[in-house]
Amino acid sequence: MENEVCRILGCQVPIIEGGLAYVGNGMLAGAISAAGAFGQVGTAGRSIAQVREQIEEAKKRADGRPFGINLPLSEHRDMSEYVHLITEYAPVLRAISLSAGNPRPLIPHFQQLGLKVMVVVSTPEQAVKAEQAGADLLVAEGYEAGGHNGPAELTTFTLIPQVVRAVSIPVVAAGGIVNGTGIAAALLLGAKGVQLGTRFVATQECEAHENYKRELLLRKSADTTIIERSMGRVTRVLKSPFVEQILEIEATHPTWETLAPYVSGTKNKTAAILGQMDEGWVNCGQGVGMIEELPTAADLIEELVTQTKEHLARAQTLF
Repeated sequence: MENEVCRILGCQVPIIEGGLAYVGNGMLAGAISAAGAFGQVGTAGRSIAQVREQIEEAKKRADGRPFGINLPLSEHRDMSEYVHLITEYAPVLRAISLSAGNPRPLIPHFQQLGLKVMVVVSTPEQAVKAEQAGADLLVAEGYEAGGHNGPAELTTFTLIPQVVRAVSIPVVAAGGIVNGTGIAAALLLGAKGVQLGTRFVATQECEAHENYKRELLLRKSADTTIIERSMGRVTRVLKSPFVEQILEIEATHPTWETLAPYVSGTKNKTAAILGQMDEGWVNCGQGVGMIEELPTAADLIEELVTQTKEHLARAQTLF
């Protein structure tokens, strides 16, 4: 029986690349899709010209396989420019994932273009609203995930079964998943697929700086923390001296004007792209403690598929 996520996205295995602010480049998205999974070009931290360049790169690398694009709705000041660009490239794209904002106004527009629409949610209530708004599938993201998460701070293990029960459309699990063990667990919880973020940063094709990738190989799961909580936001990042500075400032209950220079996207880029890890911060999920290699995207996906099948087969013998 065909997997529902694969049917909707046109991929061979139900593994999706997360949006990856600043480092979700076209080479990586294309390589993931060429290997049978579903790559996505990230728009967060990129200008219109840069997004255009990355879409073209993904198209070149995808070997004719489908890929998509992630649009965080709170990221871009002039959303109309990005909507126009995605409209232009709709014939090239298979799907769009909408995150960090209200997707309802945009879902009909993108679907009329022939795109499948994924919506990232962090609570069962959000999932119901996204389904009612017309989403084709949901990405239910637990707060183990790197980057921006929902303020409810629900874990992947508790979130997935509740979302699956609350909606009738396919659910993709995200947050802390880096290997076949996690994928198998997510599928047994009721998800029809998974989305990986941090794990895909630690690949050969990702444009993240080598210093960032090296840290992902060295760190443990306890080496992440949450910033921006004082502002009502939840952003999971890798611990560092710079992040300690942020937390010290947050402990003083600062104004946004005081905190903003430290948590801006510019500081994310400083570390993630320029490699100046002590002068900025990087997104990182709690699954980091299980990342030990920097494979190609194709080798990683092959390994994930093999591991998942082994764990699912083993699960049938355990109870």
